[in-house]
Amino acid sequence: MDNFAEQLIKKNETASDKLKRIVLTIIGIIVTLMLLLLAAMQLQNGLVATIGIILSVVAAFGTFRIVQSSMIEYEYTFTNGELDVDKIIAKKKRSEMLTVNVRKFTAFGKYEDGMEETEDMTIVLVSDNIASHEYYADFEHEDYGKTRLVFCPNEKMLSNIRKSLPAKLRAELDS
Repeated sequence: MDNFAEQLIKKNETASDKLKRIVLTIIGIIVTLMLLLLAAMQLQNGLVATIGIILSVVAAFGTFRIVQSSMIEYEYTFTNGELDVDKIIAKKKRSEMLTVNVRKFTAFGKYEDGMEETEDMTIVLVSDNIASHEYYADFEHEDYGKTRLVFCPNEKMLSNIRKSLPAKLRAELDS
């Protein structure tokens, strides 16, 4: 019987993320309006007016795309011991972040602020930014080297991960 679990996590915006989005939106609107104003002032010169209108449309579209790209979700997929993590941007673009066999975990547990992290460790943060239910997993990854995954699995995902953990880690979690 296959062990399968899938979970979608929406990244909650921090105050910094909201501020960046607002500032980028304001800058984009200002640039778009300035280009439209330039086009309007140069109506007698058709070429400059046309270029101004085209550039204003590009600026508006670029602003829209940049703001949309701040909408991030993560998808965890667990299948028979393999944990896949994908990043989804604006519910359109999906990119694979990492795949790891849970049996390769060297440490696993509840994540707490201030946990020791070495300089050569790659931190893969794929959570919703709510610290109260974050977990971590340490492992060696072929692309990233020493890696710490910080994520927030639900109960079904946790249950499947626990079943596939090395016996030593399972014993540590049960104690």
